[in-house]
Amino acid sequence: MAAIGARGVEWSFDPTLDRIRDLVELLGEPQRAYPVIHVAGTNGKTSTARLIEALLRERGLRTGLFTSPHLTTIRERIAIDGEPVGEERFVQIYEDVLPYLGLVDDKHEPHLSFFEVLAGMAFAAFADAPVDVAVVETGMGGAWDATNVADGAVAVITPIGLDHTDYLGGTIEEIAAEKAGIIKPGAVAVLAQQQVPAAEVLLRRVAEVGAVVAREGVEFGVLGRDVAVGGQQLRLKGLHGEYDEIFLPLFGDHQASNAVTALAAVEAFASGAPTRGEPNLEAATRIAPGETYAGGDAGQLDPALVRSGFAKSTSPGRLEVVRTGPTVLLDAAHNPEGMAATVRTITESFGFTRLVGVFAGAADKDLAGVLDQLEPVLAELVVTRNSSSRSLPPEELADLAEGIFGPERVHPSPRLDDAIDLAIGLAEETGEYRGAGVLITGSTVTVGDARVLLRVEGSR
Repeated sequence: MAAIGARGVEWSFDPTLDRIRDLVELLGEPQRAYPVIHVAGTNGKTSTARLIEALLRERGLRTGLFTSPHLTTIRERIAIDGEPVGEERFVQIYEDVLPYLGLVDDKHEPHLSFFEVLAGMAFAAFADAPVDVAVVETGMGGAWDATNVADGAVAVITPIGLDHTDYLGGTIEEIAAEKAGIIKPGAVAVLAQQQVPAAEVLLRRVAEVGAVVAREGVEFGVLGRDVAVGGQQLRLKGLHGEYDEIFLPLFGDHQASNAVTALAAVEAFASGAPTRGEPNLEAATRIAPGETYAGGDAGQLDPALVRSGFAKSTSPGRLEVVRTGPTVLLDAAHNPEGMAATVRTITESFGFTRLVGVFAGAADKDLAGVLDQLEPVLAELVVTRNSSSRSLPPEELADLAEGIFGPERVHPSPRLDDAIDLAIGLAEETGEYRGAGVLITGSTVTVGDARVLLRVEGSR
């Protein structure tokens, strides 16, 4: 872990695939040893990737799953058959690729990055297992992301918003163009609901490369959704049929969207990737429902397996209930769009009479936009810092938050553990324990740190 970490910060962005291409070539092109479902987007990537993997595994396939960032251990990023690789296996994978890292480093300046090394390790581990299919989530962007040396038979794009603007561009169109780079010739592009500017860019890419498109709200979508104890009950329209009585143990309309997007991706994979595509954007945007992605029975999944796979699914750190009395929720939302979804879900699915927030976030994020979304549902806010060097100091965060919440509702605390204790005390202040809650949020690092402090199972 120290050796990988010494290669620099994860969010360092150098727009070239030269280093990772040289690495996988030396490793024998492991990313071509199995089919890949490639996932990009701004919000919902990890949840969607996990849901895809859960359905594939329920169908009896051996799966590889590469996700980022991790919550508490770097090993979470490389999972086989739904479980992170063990400590000894992680070291073995690193030692297997280590001689090749030096060869690539000697050829390039800068050297292989933190993320490039992990991507190479994942590709090699999946080939060695071997897996039947790999679900690969991009780290940041798409076209220049290290994972893009793999050619996804299915390319999934979750909702695109403004994030990582210093690296990916300052407009939705620029960010969408970067993420569209994972759509390859002959692939099926499964597109979650998008803002119009993003959708236009993605459809243009589909037309240019001769891919086939399936769009949420047109070829597939959520037909019905009811709040249920511990999650929600869904009726879904897939690419090859309708699926009802689906219990999803995740909260919110955004997770329902993630689930149906995952379903469509697995259906497309099960039916094989068609090769026909629309010749231009104008034609692609006027296609009648059903003409873009051909229907048929080949890709229809067993409804019982869909129910079982989704019922077993998890998404740690995404409105995860980790304690009761008062209820403590962890949520990794870190941009305004993500926090808006979190707030909608809290309002819909939890009957809090008093909710106190614990917030720590990265200085380079739109924290004002995130806090503005959060303000209506919180009685009070404790601001603190997490273990990342990017975390905005509590004093500066308090100044920012006071302009949104007012000084009387904001409480700075220098340490996350003290901040959690303070928030629990504030939540219980009125004695209404049944309706009291604490939301710990602001970044993936904040949630990961809280999982360790609260000793959540699987957090070490």
